[in-house]
Amino acid sequence: MKNLSRLMFAMLLLIGFSNANAQDQNNPWAITFGVNAVDVYPVGEDAPRGDYFDEFFNANDHWNVLPSLSTLKVGKYIGDNFSFNATGSINRIEKIGETTNNPSVQLNDELAYYAVDALISYSLANVLNTKKFEPYIGVGGGYTWIEEGVGLNDNGAGARSKLGFGTLNGAAGLNYWFSENVGLNLQTKYKHAFDDQSGVKHFQHSAGISIKFGGKDTDGDGIYDKDDACPEVAGLAAFNGCPDSDGDGIEDSKDSCPNEAGLAEFNGCPDSDGDGVADKNDDCPTVAGLKALNGCPDADGDGVADGKDNCPNEAGPAANNGCPWSDKDKDGVLDKDDKCPDEAGTVANNGCPEVKAPDATVIATLNNYAKTILFDTGKSSFKQETYPVLQAITAILKEYPESNFTIEGHTDSVGSKSLNQRLSDSRANAVMAYLIENGIGAARLNAYGFGEDYPIDSNATRSGRQNNRRVEVKLKN
Repeated sequence: MKNLSRLMFAMLLLIGFSNANAQDQNNPWAITFGVNAVDVYPVGEDAPRGDYFDEFFNANDHWNVLPSLSTLKVGKYIGDNFSFNATGSINRIEKIGETTNNPSVQLNDELAYYAVDALISYSLANVLNTKKFEPYIGVGGGYTWIEEGVGLNDNGAGARSKLGFGTLNGAAGLNYWFSENVGLNLQTKYKHAFDDQSGVKHFQHSAGISIKFGGKDTDGDGIYDKDDACPEVAGLAAFNGCPDSDGDGIEDSKDSCPNEAGLAEFNGCPDSDGDGVADKNDDCPTVAGLKALNGCPDADGDGVADGKDNCPNEAGPAANNGCPWSDKDKDGVLDKDDKCPDEAGTVANNGCPEVKAPDATVIATLNNYAKTILFDTGKSSFKQETYPVLQAITAILKEYPESNFTIEGHTDSVGSKSLNQRLSDSRANAVMAYLIENGIGAARLNAYGFGEDYPIDSNATRSGRQNNRRVEVKLKN
């Protein structure tokens, strides 16, 4: 008992100074060495046995302890917080209960005790969100042998006969992990015997040191392969076992520049000139520039990188390679938009001089000339003295190159109406033909004959008929 107390005290000291933990899934195998105590008293039997759990912790009066290594347990983690354990134990039974006058009834002879048990246990560590402390519960069965003795399992088999019986076991325990692989195991187990003749119901308590093993760490980085995202190459715990070759805090698999320390915002790549553009995307990595220009500078702020700007110190559009547009005629219309770049004009007329349209005076002048156009009698051919008049009309039309005109022919009422119509058409077209031949664009002119339909004077007099025989020039809208 004194040796057990010392062992328990030493284990408690280890608990107080430990802060490590281990996970069954990392080291699936465990072996436990320890001591056990058998208590046949609080099992719900008649005296000298007592009620269930009566004086459960009365180790001094009721527990049978073999003060030496007496328990060996081998366990295997099988997944989902479940483990399978096989345990072998030995002991000596001397204390069997109490009476009114005797708090610790003892046999005359110590009876040898042997047991082999199997247990399926369920860890509550994840349920309770604990790491160092691992409570568990379990259920299983086993087979126990106890030497026959008077007052315990006397069934006439003879002294020192080893009587065996099967048990159904329920267990509760606690593991406390000192380190990754070493921990303290405390367990109590109720073993229910089904054989009333030789079976003995009892509790078996144990305390031991558990050693876990079997975890695989191929690359030796301290992270088990099952949890190692890069099990073939040594890495860091912060990156689930993957490396960070350049030490920039970004694991290689997510680092666009794994061999060159960089910044997280650039996926691990550097920004040497500090302009916010990673070197690998920076067209000018040694001089600070603008993101919009792939890291290159723009001295004049015109949006064209200096290296592509033909005028780097003078703002201009990209369409003109960074140079400002010229305006040779200084009319306020850039040459690129100026339809008359060598002649000052107005913005309203796209850089060309304002278009002059003939006014009423000019039209009156044209018609005064037109009235003096003379044709051969009954024909559309001109009389010789008419040509200076036609030249004057041509000169006036050339002064207004953007204006269009209509040439109208009229006759008096002498002769048939159909003849007069044909004659007015031919005379109007003769005038238009002369103007076209002398440099007036055909698209600017139209000719129409109106015959005798629109007289401007009386056809009853000679002078009136002369006025009606006329050509008119009109400005076309």
